[in-house]
Amino acid sequence: MTHLWIRAEQRDHEERVGLTPEGAEALRAAGIRVTVEDSSVRAIATQGYRAAGCEIAPENSWPEAPNDAIIFGLKELPEDGTPLTHRHIMFGHAYKGQPAGRILLERFKAGGGTLYDLEYLVDTDGRRVAAFGYWAGYAGAAVAVKCWLAQQSSAIAGPVGVYPASARMLEDLQTQMTAVSAQPPRAIIIGALGRVGSGATDLCTALGVQVTRWDMAETASGGPFPEILEHDIFLNCILAQPGTPVFVPASATTAARSLSVIGDIACDPDSDFSPIKVYDRVTSWDAPALRVHDAPPLDVTAIDNLPSMLPVESSQDYASQLLPSLATLDKLEDGVWGRAKARFDQHIGSL
Repeated sequence: MTHLWIRAEQRDHEERVGLTPEGAEALRAAGIRVTVEDSSVRAIATQGYRAAGCEIAPENSWPEAPNDAIIFGLKELPEDGTPLTHRHIMFGHAYKGQPAGRILLERFKAGGGTLYDLEYLVDTDGRRVAAFGYWAGYAGAAVAVKCWLAQQSSAIAGPVGVYPASARMLEDLQTQMTAVSAQPPRAIIIGALGRVGSGATDLCTALGVQVTRWDMAETASGGPFPEILEHDIFLNCILAQPGTPVFVPASATTAARSLSVIGDIACDPDSDFSPIKVYDRVTSWDAPALRVHDAPPLDVTAIDNLPSMLPVESSQDYASQLLPSLATLDKLEDGVWGRAKARFDQHIGSL
């Protein structure tokens, strides 16, 4: 019997989960054994999984899970260097030249385990079968607007946190916007036709922010793109990959510009293919804005788990997208799982 083990997230500010109690019940009905770790932080309570008939394991006990269990989590594992012996479903961030990614792959190689990277679960057309993109865009735009609002008071944005629902996030921002006497900012979104861009556009539109929507057609020239500097906020919703143009060169910090906030929602600053060259590290919930130039100010916000600001809605949305693929876990050599395994084997072979 296929055994899926849902681990508790161990990263700070991470309350999401990739399987809801309703989904767990459906998998069990399909003959899949489901174990769910207890969690002190998960936005969806353990009791729901217990009621769905799942086995409940102690928090963070996945290293002692049976060898045949498939361990499913979202964000990174503890960076303790231990060999990884299980099959893991997670966002590995390991295939774009990231230094931490190579270390992760070396741990899998040492332990004989396998990574099924959620970013590379794709259909036959290469499209991801599940993504947090919409809520990443929505929350990323919200943080960028918070950074702009702070600048109106000659400040740098303070800590951000979890909202119980997107309506509460929007209400909070509307209150802050009303308190600012300045005209609403102008934003440009690159990747506006995708899931991430759609979320960012919806948040901006709800706040009355004027939005310029760009996608592949507008960036096909390869740049430069001086129009970006003419907007107050730039939201990057395109993943870094070979061939991605440079949207913001290093020279932008000292160029004539209206641009004062960059929201790198795709958030790949340590990739060689990053399209934003004015910063080199992610920002955090405690310090969401990185000031890269003082006068005039230019802040970058690049938080790599943005959907966790809206953990219930983003978890429910993602889990519903992923469930059909989880139902095929008994066929790991085929379909989305086979394609993800082939990608893993390719990168392991190059170590």
